[in-house]
This record gives sequence, C-alpha cells and structure tokens, in this order.
Amino acid sequence: MIRMSLLFLVPALALAQRPAASTVTGVDKASMNTSVDPCVDFHQYACGNWIASHPLPADRARYGRFAELADRNERVELDILQGAAASTAKRSDIDQKIGNFYASCMDTATINKKGIEPIKAELERIAGLTDMPGIVAEVARLHRMGVPVVFGFGAGPDPKDSNKTIAGLRQGGLALPDRDYYLKQDAKSVEIRQHYVQHVQNMFKLAGDTEQAAALKATMVMDFEMVLAKDALDRVSMRDPNKTYHMLTRKELAALAPNFDWEAYFKGVGAPAFDSLNVAYPEGAKQLSADLPSQSIDAWKAYFSYHVLRATASEMAESFENEFFNFWQGYLAGVKEQRPRNIRCVAATDRALGDLLGQKYVQLAFSGDAKAQITKLVEGLEKSMGDDIAHLSWMTDETKAAAEKKLKAITNNVGYPKKWRDYSKVTVAPNDYRGNAERVSEAMYDQRIEKIGKATDKTEWGMTTPTVNAFYNPQNNSINFPAGILQLPFFDPKRDMAVNYGGVGSVIGHEMTHGFDDQGRKFDGDGNLRDWWTAKDGEEFEKRVTCVANEYSGFTSVDDVKLNGRLTLGENTADNGGLRVAYMALQDALKGKSEKIDGFTPEQRLFLGFAQVWCENMSPQELRQRAMTDPHSPGRQRVNGTVQNMPEFQKAFSCKPDAPMVSQNACHVW
Repeated sequence: MIRMSLLFLVPALALAQRPAASTVTGVDKASMNTSVDPCVDFHQYACGNWIASHPLPADRARYGRFAELADRNERVELDILQGAAASTAKRSDIDQKIGNFYASCMDTATINKKGIEPIKAELERIAGLTDMPGIVAEVARLHRMGVPVVFGFGAGPDPKDSNKTIAGLRQGGLALPDRDYYLKQDAKSVEIRQHYVQHVQNMFKLAGDTEQAAALKATMVMDFEMVLAKDALDRVSMRDPNKTYHMLTRKELAALAPNFDWEAYFKGVGAPAFDSLNVAYPEGAKQLSADLPSQSIDAWKAYFSYHVLRATASEMAESFENEFFNFWQGYLAGVKEQRPRNIRCVAATDRALGDLLGQKYVQLAFSGDAKAQITKLVEGLEKSMGDDIAHLSWMTDETKAAAEKKLKAITNNVGYPKKWRDYSKVTVAPNDYRGNAERVSEAMYDQRIEKIGKATDKTEWGMTTPTVNAFYNPQNNSINFPAGILQLPFFDPKRDMAVNYGGVGSVIGHEMTHGFDDQGRKFDGDGNLRDWWTAKDGEEFEKRVTCVANEYSGFTSVDDVKLNGRLTLGENTADNGGLRVAYMALQDALKGKSEKIDGFTPEQRLFLGFAQVWCENMSPQELRQRAMTDPHSPGRQRVNGTVQNMPEFQKAFSCKPDAPMVSQNACHVW
C-alpha cells in the first residue's frame, strides 16, 4: 500500500454482499472477543472473533478487512468485464479494450498452446548479445517492455521545483524483495537464497535449457544480483528525500559512471532532450559502474533472460505461471494455492487498463453525493488538524504558521482522477494475452517518459479507481481517496457517527498527517523539498519521532523478527496523528453529547471503529517479509501501538496506569 486511508458509498452491485446490518448501525460486535481486557490487548478485544472466524484463505498470504472490501469490488469488476468480453457489434471502445484484455487472459487454451513462443524472439535476441553496446541497447529495450533490470529510469516532479518534471535515475534490478535478502547471513536468508537459485534454475529448464546449463545460469543470476545488492542504498535511507536528491548533468553522470553508455541508453528508451537528471544514489551508480565490467557477457545474458521469464510468467503457459507462484507466493509468502483464474484476470486488467475499467466502475459504484459528503468530512478533519497544530506545546509560532499554511494548501481528491489516461493507441486483441500486456506496457512507458521537461501534471493519480487504498502525494500536497475504498467497513452514511470517525475519520487524518511525518514535513505547501522549520522545531520533531521509532522497533512481527521502527516511522506517525485528529473532530461534532450505543460511549465506539479496520490474519512468511520491506506495521501493532500512546483511550476504557495498553513513555508528535 502507498498510504493507508478511506471510505464511503457501497456499490449498487455489491449490496447483496454487504456486511450484516448490525455492522452498519454501530460497532461490529460480532467481530469482538469481549473476554479479552481492552486494556491488555485492544486489537484482540476488537477483532478476536473476526480473526478466529476468518482463517487465512488458502490463496492468500494476508487477509483482512481491506481484502474483504477488495473482494466485493472484484465481483463488481468481474461483472463489468464478463459483460465487456461478450463480442458484439455495438461494443464501445472501452468495452472492446477491457473485454478483449480480460478474454485474452481467460483463454488458457491459447496461452498454453503458444508455450514460450510469445517471448521466444526476445530470448533469442538476448542469446545473441556479444558486446557492451548490445547490452546497453537491451537494457533500454527491456525497460520499455516493463522488465526492470539493472536500474530504474523515468520521469517525475523535481523535488525542489514540483511544477517541473525531470528525468530521474534510481537503483533497481533485484528480484528478491530487498537488498538485505542478498546480504544477510542468518540461516533463513541463506535458505531463501538457496530456494531462489533453485527457482531460477527451474525457470531456465522450462525455457528449454539442460539441467547443467540451467544450474550454471541460475548461479550467474544470483552472482549478478549480489553485485546490484552490494551497491544499493538501504531501504530506510531511501525514505529520506534529501538523501535521494542529487542533480547531475549528463556529462557529470558519464564521468561518475563511465562504464555504461548513457547517451545510447537515453536514445534507446526514447527519452526527450534533457540537460540534467536526479541521480538518487550517486555513490551506488559509481560503484556499479566499477563492478559491472567484471560480469561476463554470459552473465548479462543469463540475468536478462531470467528477468524476462520472471516479468512475463503470469502471462505465459501454466508451467511458467505455476513455477513463478510456487516460489514467489508459495515459498516466500506462504500461500497454498493460486486465486481463481477469473479473479487473477480481473486484477491483471485493472493493472493494465485501470483508467478504462475505472470509468466503468465509477458509473456503478460511486454516486455524485459521495464527493460532497466526504468533502464535508475532510473539512472537519482539517479544522481539527489545524487546532492540533495551533495548540502544540513544542512548536514555535513561526513554524506553526508555515504548517498551517501547508495544511490549508492541501488538495483533496475524491473518487477518481480529473483526467483519465489515454489508451487510444493501444491495440488489444482477444487472443494475445502476452502481446496485449507488452503493448500496454510500452504505451504507458512512452507516456511517462515524454513528460520529461514538461510542466508537472498534478492531477495524475498513482492508483486505479477500484483500489482499496488511499494516499498522500507530498509533491502535489494532495490527499487522494479512490472510489474503491469509499464504503464499509470504513464508512456508511447510515452508521453511527462515532464509528465513522474511527474508521474513515482516522484514515483521513492519517493522510493529512503524512504531510507532516518524517518524509512529508520536508516538503512545503507547494510540494517543494525545502526546510521550512526552525532549527529548534526540527530538533523537537526528531526527538518525538525517535520515540515512535524506538517504540515500534520493540514490537515483534513474527518469531525473532522485530519491526523496523525507522522503516515504518511515517506510517506509524500518521496512525498516531490521524486517530488523535479524528478524536478531536468527533468531540467537536458531539458538542458535549454522550449517548451510549450497543453499550459503548462515543469515544469507545471511535476506538473500536479504528481498530476494526485492522482485523487481519497473515502467514508467518508474509510477516517476516513485510518486516523487512513494508513501511506499514502489521494490523495488531498499528492498533495497539497507537492506542497505548493516547491518554484519551486510557480514559475511555478506564485503563489502570500500569495496563499494557498504557505506555509508560507515551509518544506524541501530532
């Protein structure tokens, strides 16, 4: 997920699958385990029965309330796509494209019959490489195809001038989830690498290599990626925008990393003219340039070939798809079986043609009233956030004024983007699944790369409309709520106000707080990377977020694996700030009234509404992987870690001072 959030109206087609009516009128009592003391483990108190009654499905590594909602949205999308796939003379262009893409994905007979044919020419091209000029050309070609090898290159807003789009170079090219998977020497990391090499070998065998040749290639792939990992910046450092902003001219890049023909590469990807670019990690680029010449041409070819097989496996014959699943989802994430083919094809269509499918989705799942209702709610949360800033004891008036200015400048986007992506140049055939995916990928790459040197389009979204998520964009200074999440369990207009504030209210507050977390605070109200804090306030902020980082670093994810409080700092800060702002907004809306519903006070209902969004089950493998790579804490820690920092929670549930849900060193940033 980018940033967690939000809410609202239930799709007409999904009404039959809505949660029980009791969930709508107030707290979801059926999900609770009231035998647990809320002051001991609030997540288990709020979610215990849900957790017990929703064992992890065989086709999931993680299943929670977000997934419940996503399942309902997928059924709406499935109805749309099955209708669009029916070939008729009167089909609209949108229906033709999304229908053909879905149909081509469902046509497993044709996919299996083609075997490796869809990528055979690419593998043969790679096999014929003989020198570095050919290697450079292939990197460019694969990037346009959507195969992420060696490094990443693209277009994005200039961090210090957000109105301008510039070129950017970043690290990349690894298959395993993080560089630490390659570098750590503990027994589990060694075991994962062994399984990975075997998987790569299996993929080469499926592509036609002998056992001996496949084993040699798999070893070369691992050795190649070890070099990339060694030269990569750690994930926590990458969260600091000041550490990943280094403007260099093209000549300076060539001098820094001379063993790669950058001019040929930029021409190969079709980049427009530009004089300078942001090199996120110059030291890594320099070291990589020094290390890569030691790799043989055969190693480059093995590396390229595997990444083509990996990137296309889900669009190929089932033998490739099954091997891909067995390692990446089965072994690494603990998933026991694949999701149904039709649902996988829904997800694939959403990824490829999301703004076409999204247009159909919003017609069914999003009413005109939703924008007005959520906008009003956002305004209430903004007022509370402003009050919170105004009354901070640790911040000076100078920085408060700048923070309030930034808050007022936040743009709120609800439902869907102002402008849909253009797929008019993309040909989508009903019986060419891999070809469709490649044509879409190249068209979208071309659209992105051509933005270099142009004014930034701040209306663009980074999520598709049916997505169950929300996000804050620091360079647009915007909070964005796709239609897919605008419904239960986050919000229902007929539901108790306090539960809504706990669900959607805390998530709106979460997104607002991202503008002032350890990353967001480094950008001003115009979305530019600029230090607008006094030195004293900066020190006070760091002192408070260090408290949060240390607190969450003490939480265990699974077995002997602790959370990384610095990796999850932004999300944890936003959870804590978001719920506090929602609490303030509820108090303002209650105007002193305190009516019990279902036996709970408004304050208790708010905390339960917050916690019940995060009911979930997760496999041990997934918990381990996310502890290393995910900037979000697991649901249990998101709930308990937040409420234990709030005296308001202690008061609401009459917790004793030494209760587990009452922190002896409560952290408070916002």
